[in-house]
Amino acid sequence: MVGGNAIRGTRVGAGPSGESERGESAPRRRVSYWCVNGHVSRPSFSADAEVPEEWDCPRCGLPGGQDEQNPPAAPRTEPYKTHLAYVKERRSDADGEAILAEALERLRQRREI
Repeated sequence: MVGGNAIRGTRVGAGPSGESERGESAPRRRVSYWCVNGHVSRPSFSADAEVPEEWDCPRCGLPGGQDEQNPPAAPRTEPYKTHLAYVKERRSDADGEAILAEALERLRQRREI
């Protein structure tokens, strides 16, 4: 079978790969970020790009800064609050007693009918 398919047996990315075929790569620079746990990550940025102050650590997820001796502190996380905790923040004990008394009175009235 004499074929007319000249690229038979190749795949995407196969063949000579070099700067001449793909073009020049943009100039890059690597920046080091340290987290509280001492992990270092070195992402690369374009030479003319603005470098962020903080970068999330790929190992532990905490924020990392460019100063090795003074990394940013871990963010404070609020504990999970239940629905009751939110209600107690909005209402005093006296308000709660009044609402409970009102609800009990309505329940008693329904039972008498």
